Amino acid sequence: METQADDTQARLAAYEGLPAAATGTGRDPVNLPMIRHWCEAMGDTSPAYRGPGAIAPPTMLQVWTMAGLSGHGHRSGPYDELLRLLDDLGCTSVVATDCEQEYLRPLRPGDTITFDTVIESVSGRKTTKLGTGHFVTTRTDIRADGVLAGTHRFRILKYAPARTPAPAPAPSPSPRRPRPVVNRDNAGFWRGVAEHRLLIQRCTGCGTLRHPWLPGCNACGCPGWDTVEASGEGTVHSYVVMHHPPFPAFDPPYAVALVQLAEGVRMVSNVVGVPYDKVRIGIPVRLEFESYDDELTLPVFRGVAP
Repeated sequence: METQADDTQARLAAYEGLPAAATGTGRDPVNLPMIRHWCEAMGDTSPAYRGPGAIAPPTMLQVWTMAGLSGHGHRSGPYDELLRLLDDLGCTSVVATDCEQEYLRPLRPGDTITFDTVIESVSGRKTTKLGTGHFVTTRTDIRADGVLAGTHRFRILKYAPARTPAPAPAPSPSPRRPRPVVNRDNAGFWRGVAEHRLLIQRCTGCGTLRHPWLPGCNACGCPGWDTVEASGEGTVHSYVVMHHPPFPAFDPPYAVALVQLAEGVRMVSNVVGVPYDKVRIGIPVRLEFESYDDELTLPVFRGVAP
């Protein structure tokens, strides 16, 4: 069985480095209408994306390569062969798992987009809650008028669906809250929370405050930043009451609010100290830090009923 598995992995690994799409061309040049639609959908009001000197939001990188409803006209033979091989191995289902982008230069209206995609890696057989299968990672190099503008890595899991659901875990007397995702861009925020300080990023170029934390300023593009500590005062800008579904370690119904901090930025957190049906837009709230176990402390906001 081990030899058979090794042979299968060798067949899959043979596709690494082969093209998944070659000499693709964006259906349209970078253009202001698409930028405007994107910004409206994302609620991004940065002046960098408007006017005669506008650039495209960097996170639109993949948008300019998408084929739309017409399908994948640029996809290569090797990539289709790889997917068919995985189908033959019983991995007939697919789910996207994550993507990673790197930006090398801004895209501007009028830029003509070309791209090439390579099959970067095919993992060994992995077991997940969905079933067993292989992770396939592709890397797309995106060029603007022939100059490399960015890269986009996209990972899927081709898997054989699990035939029976995994057994339910034994009930825990104290279910753990989900852990926040901590990465290099937001680690400073969580260090502040551990010290019972709510830190807001401040651009050292234009002074704009921002939350959540980002690697660069969304107002001027400057990568430099420092922090200011929030006073803890705020108001409820918007809120929802969570009734369903119930999750372990949560006790619905409870209120989740978008809090307008006194400093001008907004953040999402729980409202405590007020019955969920008494939370209203505009009520004042005050920052607190609540410890849920020995490892997890989160910022919450205590409200005052109107």
